[in-house]
Amino acid sequence: MSRFAFFNRSNTMHASSSEESQKPFNELLDRSGSLSKFYGSVESMKSSIRGRMVKKLCNLFESSPKESAKLGSEPRSASRLGSEPRAASRLGSEARSGEKLGWESGMLFRLEGAEERIVVYLTSLRGIRRTFEDCNAVKMILKGFRVWVDERDVSMDRAYRKELQCVMGEENVSLPQVFIRGKYIGGAEVIKSLFESGDLKRILEGFPKMKPGFVCESCGDARFVPCENCSGSRKIFDEEEGLLKRCLECNENGLIRCPCCSYY
Repeated sequence: MSRFAFFNRSNTMHASSSEESQKPFNELLDRSGSLSKFYGSVESMKSSIRGRMVKKLCNLFESSPKESAKLGSEPRSASRLGSEPRAASRLGSEARSGEKLGWESGMLFRLEGAEERIVVYLTSLRGIRRTFEDCNAVKMILKGFRVWVDERDVSMDRAYRKELQCVMGEENVSLPQVFIRGKYIGGAEVIKSLFESGDLKRILEGFPKMKPGFVCESCGDARFVPCENCSGSRKIFDEEEGLLKRCLECNENGLIRCPCCSYY
């Protein structure tokens, strides 16, 4: 009996040791589960932040016409006219401080001369796959609303890249970048969020609609055509001096903006 009892005690010792060896593995599984919960909470936080950004953009476009109509309907008094310079200076200081507030002000960047346009800075090169896919996605979303878009391809004209860098105030700017009525909207993620929430349709109200399937016969929606002055060679012959000179009507690629697309 004692012999069997000894074996029984050994079995219990082995069983307890095996259970202890399995504990770290089970704890490891529990840690992976906690990590998945952590990353899930991070993703939900990102989506909530994106939702707040979209809401602020919609409020920006809604408040502009209401405020302008309110100001136009209120009578002007002498006291108000006297306070307008102080209000203008206050608004100017708020606009300057708004450059640092970013999304809180909604007026971070302004594109002059594009108050009645939808301007998209993009690239048609496939050098960086993610950038090309984002640019193409924004083009397809806006094309679905049948509105004319002023596409400014930075790979086709170097001046567009310099223009975007000047507006954004930095050299390294990601693509695409969208401006609607001169107001900065954002990149591909913001446009996708506005499209999914249905707010992009409301923002684009008032723009003229194009015919379904419309394609420019002159450039095929490339927005550029070869220069007619130099036939795309970027050089012209000066008969008086007998020398070849640089054509001043085209860009570095021998292209000019399509004259048919520019009228829309």
